[in-house]
Amino acid sequence: METTTNTGHEMPARLSPVEDINRIQVMDLLRGFAIIGILLMNIEWFNRPISELLSFDIKLTGLDWAASWLVKVFVEGKFYRIFSLLFGMGFAVMLLKAQAVDKPFGAWFSRRMLALFIFGMCHLLFLWNGDILHDYAVGGMLLLGLVFLMRSKRFVKHNHPKTYLKIGLWMMALPFFISIAVSLFFGITRTHQVMTNDWREQVTIIEQSEIQLESINAQAKKQALSSPEIESPEQTHAVTGTEEDEEPDLENLTPEEKIAYEIENRVEHKLETQQKHEEEYEAFTQSSYAVATEYRIKQAIFSLKITPVMAIFICLPLFLIGYWLVASERITKPQSHQNFFNILCWGGLIFGVVLNISGTYLVLHPATQGAVEISVIGESLQYYGQLVLAFGYLGLLVKLSQKASFMKYFSWLSPLGRMALTNYIGQSIILTSIFYGYAGGMFGQIARAEQILIAVVIIIAQVIFSKLWLNHFKFGPLEWLWRSITYLQWQPIKINNQ
Repeated sequence: METTTNTGHEMPARLSPVEDINRIQVMDLLRGFAIIGILLMNIEWFNRPISELLSFDIKLTGLDWAASWLVKVFVEGKFYRIFSLLFGMGFAVMLLKAQAVDKPFGAWFSRRMLALFIFGMCHLLFLWNGDILHDYAVGGMLLLGLVFLMRSKRFVKHNHPKTYLKIGLWMMALPFFISIAVSLFFGITRTHQVMTNDWREQVTIIEQSEIQLESINAQAKKQALSSPEIESPEQTHAVTGTEEDEEPDLENLTPEEKIAYEIENRVEHKLETQQKHEEEYEAFTQSSYAVATEYRIKQAIFSLKITPVMAIFICLPLFLIGYWLVASERITKPQSHQNFFNILCWGGLIFGVVLNISGTYLVLHPATQGAVEISVIGESLQYYGQLVLAFGYLGLLVKLSQKASFMKYFSWLSPLGRMALTNYIGQSIILTSIFYGYAGGMFGQIARAEQILIAVVIIIAQVIFSKLWLNHFKFGPLEWLWRSITYLQWQPIKINNQ
């Protein structure tokens, strides 16, 4: 590796945790900033089924609508990406440190990722089924594998920071090129008349399926009052509907029959989704911790199935860019890269906000439900808007961190970020204690705007706790345990004030 960090202090003879004097302060500030955004996003999914994760509650009004809309534009998808960048930065700091003292890197980093995976699985199984730590752990091992590959004889000539940047950017751009290719194909092959007919059919399917769904739900409620054995809309539909036949030959169906078939499929899908939401609601409103844990264990199987996708296509590209930011000394010496952070800040903020607002308007507009093409465009704008705005936030924080006036009033972000793992898990403990049936029992009962106020109170409490804790200890409790596992010895935790 050609580039190394230089802090002005001698590197230790053996690998050990980064001391305060050698910490890159802007990374702690970014972690603190990110943990706030993650709370603002995650609190919604402690208060309602996480199976609705990709949906927006269109029934909201007033302050609740405004709060949800603003979170979707300025928060959703931005802050876990900043955390992913920071993960890559931390990886680079540790690798460069290991190289500086000529120590092996793979074994202890693998232990670090194994410990993170175990933390994530415990979080997933016993607290909240929205964990991302286990995805980070798998992505971290992929990053380690890529580093070893680049250090092999065949690729060693390409082993420099820019290679990691290029790979990361190409991986992030892949969905963009795929969407362009698909758009070109549909644009060439679908005439205006075809799109008009498809749109009209889709509107009819949506309207008719909603009418059927309302009828089935109403019938289910009516029968539940008179016949307790009928417990769900799905059962009612099974009782009142026709027996399931073999898959029809769509080419031989009339247009009216095709529409009827699509309506039936949509109703079935809606009923299945509704059942998932009801199962989660039931699990987290009961007073039994065992029932909630049983549900989380069942959902963990699904979470692990999508972990490779998350690790490869979401986490790894950002890890690589974060790695480059440290290896190229952008983060370690930001004062030498002012133009870079100016472009990142203003370009990211301006274009990110425009993309997010445009995408949100399209996705939430009622007409979009009947137009797949517009929905895809809106979701694409949101996806890349999230990335661009995340980089804008990064550039803004780096620029502000160089100003004494900012540090005077916002230095509290640093202790919050130094204990990011403890605070992340701590937020889950607090929120499950508020919302889940075996504790506070407020699941589904707190309005969206009120959630923002709860998040503010939690952040204030965590800032105070982090500051007081770090006055006496070197690391947060989970950070200390993580480091001790990584280095295979108990790390000194108390600050020696003598």
